[in-house]
Amino acid sequence: MKNCGFPRSKRLLTPGDFRHVFDHTQFKAFCCGYLLLATPARTPESRIGFVFAKKNLRLAVQRNRVKRIFRESFRTHQQAIPLLDLVVLATKSVNRQQPDAQLAQELIKAWQQLTQRAGYAKSPHSRTTKRQ
Repeated sequence: MKNCGFPRSKRLLTPGDFRHVFDHTQFKAFCCGYLLLATPARTPESRIGFVFAKKNLRLAVQRNRVKRIFRESFRTHQQAIPLLDLVVLATKSVNRQQPDAQLAQELIKAWQQLTQRAGYAKSPHSRTTKRQ
């Protein structure tokens, strides 16, 4: 069994890492008030970073709880997620009172959605021409 820890190599740490994801976003997924932006990873591992504005999640307790749930879900599903750099944004429509278990279930769907979109983009049969 592979180690499923959450070392520094699994995190987006520098402003340049975040800027790269924002500037080169190829895949998006929306999950119960959170927007996941993804781009192919520049490292041999998938990485995740968080951008939670205080106006969307006012209390530090709320921000830390959500980060903990996202990290745990990412950690347990990292084998199924393609090599992506991910940024998680909290939107204005975020439900601050959402139960942890419900958010975890929604995240499973978001990981599947990102995996499907990334797999479709890598497929040799994907569309390469624009519609006219």
